[in-house]
Amino acid sequence: MDSPGGPTSAQGIYEAKIKAVLHELHEEYLAPHDHPWIIGFSGGKDSTLLLHLVIECMQRIAPDERTRRVYIVCNNTLVESPVYQSFVDSVLDKLEESLGGLNVPVKVVRTNPLIKDSFWVNLIGKGYSAPTRNFRWCTDRLKIRPTSRFIRELVTDQGEAILLLGKRSAESSARAGSVKRHQASDGGRLSPDTRHKGVQVFSPIKELTTEDVWVKLIESRPPWGGSYRELLKLYRESNTSCPFVMSPDDAPSCGSSSARFGCWTCTVVKKDKSLDAMIDNGHEHLEPLSKFRNRLRTVSDTPEYRSKIRRNGQPGLGPLTMKARRMLLDELLDLQTETKMPLISHHEEMLIREQWEKDQTTEIMREFNLA
Repeated sequence: MDSPGGPTSAQGIYEAKIKAVLHELHEEYLAPHDHPWIIGFSGGKDSTLLLHLVIECMQRIAPDERTRRVYIVCNNTLVESPVYQSFVDSVLDKLEESLGGLNVPVKVVRTNPLIKDSFWVNLIGKGYSAPTRNFRWCTDRLKIRPTSRFIRELVTDQGEAILLLGKRSAESSARAGSVKRHQASDGGRLSPDTRHKGVQVFSPIKELTTEDVWVKLIESRPPWGGSYRELLKLYRESNTSCPFVMSPDDAPSCGSSSARFGCWTCTVVKKDKSLDAMIDNGHEHLEPLSKFRNRLRTVSDTPEYRSKIRRNGQPGLGPLTMKARRMLLDELLDLQTETKMPLISHHEEMLIREQWEKDQTTEIMREFNLA
């Protein structure tokens, strides 16, 4: 029988798995090419652990061999849960302050959707109904496109890149399927990214369990300083967070029935468990946002607030009426004043009103059979 600390004990197995991940990262970092690494960072436990292990690995490498560039890419949809986004911003700020002192070639990259693709310009401006499982227009515009834009620019400049994702098979059956899709056919570490030419996908922590992730984070301090106490506190208050999303295949984890911290406007689920949990745990200032999120769904589901003609000119349940859009903008601006939170920018409001003018012109032309 193995001793309590032996190689087959729970602790021994955990330590062996972490050691294996670090070894794999070390070998791949020193591979004979200079393709930059892109770490998809959401601020959640998995991407945080991935970032921790990458920097820990780099610090174990001789300074003159730390030549591969690493980019920490974090996307803000502009409608993230305010509490969580504030936390993520603080982590990114700390990283930017500390990376120089760590002597590692790592850079933080923050991405956002183009303003014309923002949630409010599409919903209130163009009249898109609130997202549903069958009309999930938000994921591509708010999450996938911004990061894809950065990746394409980097590949154009560097030729190739390697995308590191914090996906784990043990997280859920859907994530296990995503991990399997990204596995190399030859059994190697890297597999081609189906969305981006010149990009290989690397998922170093795919075999770790949720317990492995938390044990490593709880027993460690971030290489960039501070602690993981705030991350743990957020998980306790909200249950979890939305992962880094790179393709429509990942969409089920965004707006799924599980409690996930993501966009406060998410109407893909009937009940936002994470937002409700945050309110129950002392963040009462988020309650008006929760009510407005429900309002978006109610208005979208009310036939009198929907055009009877689709945008392609065919009969059917179409975009939100101009009356509904004006009403929602007024309510959103009132909500912004009430909460003192920056919920919509002046630029978005300007584009919304420009879109209204275009739609009104189209409606007049249709009325006189000129369209």
